[in-house]
Amino acid sequence: MRVLFIGGTGVISTACAERAVADGLELSLLNRGRRGTVAGTGQLTADISDAASARQVLGDSDWDVVVDFIAFRPDDLRQRFDLLRGRVGQFIFISSASAYQKPVCDFPVTESTPLANPFWAYSRDKIACEHVLMGALGDSGFPATIVRPSFTYDHSVIPLSFNSWAYPWTVVDRMRKGLPVVVPGDGT
Repeated sequence: MRVLFIGGTGVISTACAERAVADGLELSLLNRGRRGTVAGTGQLTADISDAASARQVLGDSDWDVVVDFIAFRPDDLRQRFDLLRGRVGQFIFISSASAYQKPVCDFPVTESTPLANPFWAYSRDKIACEHVLMGALGDSGFPATIVRPSFTYDHSVIPLSFNSWAYPWTVVDRMRKGLPVVVPGDGT
């Protein structure tokens, strides 16, 4: 299976790339090449926001799956449609669980929970992206899937609300010592 990750070296995408390679997928990463690469992947170096450059690097390749980790605004997705239409079996957009309705009105949060977050522009942009993507699926059959990660971390980042980004070892130190770790609110 031929897979393309747009991005591929960030917090979520590095772990996904490592797993894809371990599972034997033929994986290529399309990114600017500034963060290194993931062993076992093909590197395609271009800035995806430069459509001409991306088109040149991708050539006439087709992909079974394309996963976009770095689309944040509706125009990003429209550019991806122009670049990939007819060349991808399945397009996976990485959105965010922060797109779900805030404040939360009902538990548990499910796929049918409304999308509305008046508190964070990032979330509103991801919601707008999802609307554009679903429109493309309905209008032209663009093969789209939306994934909404919630809590993301990697080997060096543990994002807790009362953690210190300057000294992230403090939470790990408390965990190692068997001390309590503060978790705010009801987990939302």
